[in-house]
Amino acid sequence: MKKINQYIDEVFTQQDAVLDEVLASIKEKGMPEISVSPAAGKWLSMLVAMTGATNVLEIGALGGYSGIHLARGFGKDGTLTSLELEDTYAEVARTNLAKAGFHDQVTYITGPALDSLATLAKEKRTFDFFFIDADKGNYENYLEACIQIAELGAVIAADNVLARGSVAEDTIEPRKYTETMKEFNRKTANHPQLESLLLPVGDGLTVSQVKKKNESRAL
Repeated sequence: MKKINQYIDEVFTQQDAVLDEVLASIKEKGMPEISVSPAAGKWLSMLVAMTGATNVLEIGALGGYSGIHLARGFGKDGTLTSLELEDTYAEVARTNLAKAGFHDQVTYITGPALDSLATLAKEKRTFDFFFIDADKGNYENYLEACIQIAELGAVIAADNVLARGSVAEDTIEPRKYTETMKEFNRKTANHPQLESLLLPVGDGLTVSQVKKKNESRAL
């Protein structure tokens, strides 16, 4: 799997000075070096562009690497709302998005993401694209919260769903969130409001489309 992803990155992605600077800033600040892979980032850009999404919500900003990919998908026509627990991380991401040319198109909301999602629901905010890349223990909660504020046909993408391949191969040493990801994948695959598929890009992306309105919102 590692060699396959290296091959994909080498063939289908190119050197990018802006993104290289983002990764350098993450390392310099002593932040976790856990951004999405280059290919996964490119796929996010393509998904946003192909779906025509213009109102994107991201859970987990880190240093802005995935945020730039998402913003590149909607160009000058969309907005990104990014939820980040850490104020310092959000500031790094804000700086990097500004350098990438998206200063006026991104809003950061700091604090526990579930609280922020509840606030957005109360404000009757809706989004047409979601990217989940935060604490794995809350993935199912994030999924349900996203569905609550999703427009019909919205796309929800979630990262790290392969847990370095350990969800599928017993020979790979389990990670601390392997079982969590297995359960998340099962729930996503069988969710009555979603049409979903897992794509083995990077550490795995589960991509879902909201195919049925939430009944509580429809009343």
